[in-house]
Amino acid sequence: MSKTVFENSISLDGYVAGPNDNPENGMGDGGMRLFEWYQAGDVDMPLPGTDMAFKVSQASADFMQAEWANLGVMVVGRRTFDIAHGWGGYPPGGGRCFVVTHTVPPEWVNDDSPFTFVTDGIESAVRQAKQVADGKAVSITSANIAQQCLSAGLLDELILNVSPTLLGAGVRLFDHLGSAPFELEQLAVVEGIGVTHLKYRVIY
Repeated sequence: MSKTVFENSISLDGYVAGPNDNPENGMGDGGMRLFEWYQAGDVDMPLPGTDMAFKVSQASADFMQAEWANLGVMVVGRRTFDIAHGWGGYPPGGGRCFVVTHTVPPEWVNDDSPFTFVTDGIESAVRQAKQVADGKAVSITSANIAQQCLSAGLLDELILNVSPTLLGAGVRLFDHLGSAPFELEQLAVVEGIGVTHLKYRVIY
């Protein structure tokens, strides 16, 4: 059965984006510092489904390529979808993308679209994503969706790429956790250049 995984870069003080994030300032003020490790090494690490390739340490490449290879489809929030401009119609990973939203944007609805807009909640979005994931993991994308999944008991794993950065403000990953506290089982700790990769299983 498909598992659900949240993977993202995060500051040491718990932010996944800086303040003032918007479609013209996608990662917020100072937020791109979280991804400096993408160009900190000399090993090519292609991003599946895109023409992008990063330069990372060997340790980061070995860890992240194995994780990315197991991702099938995405579940994302409408705000992140809008900030990313729908990734130009090509979501990272190259698979289907389920967007949790209150309203369906008609300009994105067509027969060739990789996007499915889900208006009946996070449980429905995760269920639909698993049905088409073909056994691969469902990538939970955006902080708010990760929070909803945690509170609903739907998130299986967390992969946090911790940047040695203190943003001080912005979009916090672990806000609004109505069902907290949560117990985590540590699965991996990998030290790269400019980043520490942490992997946990969520215990409910």
